[in-house]
Amino acid sequence: MKKAILKLETLTCPSCIQKIEAAMKRLEGVNAESVNVMFNASKVKADFDAEKLKLDQIVNAIESMGYEVLKATEK
Repeated sequence: MKKAILKLETLTCPSCIQKIEAAMKRLEGVNAESVNVMFNASKVKADFDAEKLKLDQIVNAIESMGYEVLKATEK
C-alpha cells in the first residue's frame, strides 16, 4: 500500500468533505478506512494499492468533481 497526499484548493463548505470522501471510497484500490479529508488544511490522505490504482487516477477523480488539486504526492 502507498499513501496519497493531495493538497486541494481551499475547501469552502463541509459538504465538500463528504463529496470528496465518498468519491475516494468508491475508487477501486483505495482503502476506504484510510480516507481522511481535512477541511481546514484542504488536504486528502488515503492509502491505496498501487497495482490497482495510480495517483493520477485519484487526482482525476477529484478534479472531475470540480476541485483543483494543487499538489499530489505518494509515499
